[in-house]
Amino acid sequence: MDDSIFHRLYEQYHQDVFAFLIYLTGDREHAEDLTHEVYVKVFKAYAGFEGKSSEKTWLFSIAKNVAVDHFRKNTVRKRHLFDKFDWEQSELTSTGKLPEEVVTLSEEMKELLFALDSCSGDQKMVIIMRYFQDLSISETATILSWTEGKVKTTQHRAIKTLRMKMNTLPSARREEI
Repeated sequence: MDDSIFHRLYEQYHQDVFAFLIYLTGDREHAEDLTHEVYVKVFKAYAGFEGKSSEKTWLFSIAKNVAVDHFRKNTVRKRHLFDKFDWEQSELTSTGKLPEEVVTLSEEMKELLFALDSCSGDQKMVIIMRYFQDLSISETATILSWTEGKVKTTQHRAIKTLRMKMNTLPSARREEI
């Protein structure tokens, strides 16, 4: 891989990839480590990039896979079991304190991030890609290897779950955030 291509990809997408991973993990250190891992994979795999999707979509596909691997490893470690991690059914709850980027957000945005923990992994991924990263339904479908219909359905269910959670969020939690 040409260094100039790598630097261009890094400069152009680093913040988006990092933000995506920080919203998923809720932990700055994990997000930094995972972002580094994404770019190591990009460096190694760029020669195989066929251009069937945009570079951004390809990068987010790698970031998604790195995040899934991260959650699988943590789930296995926590349970000390080697059962299959059920990405679709499992909730992705952040393990650490809110990163400083999140601390400066509005109260409503903090509540939304808290409510995201009640969504399934698929729902959380779709909401972050669609609304936090401004990816299109088509780009999200490509990254997740889904149909656009599945993205729309998952997004609809996630929004329904978020609305329910936001409406029942106790005021004590609002103060804690």
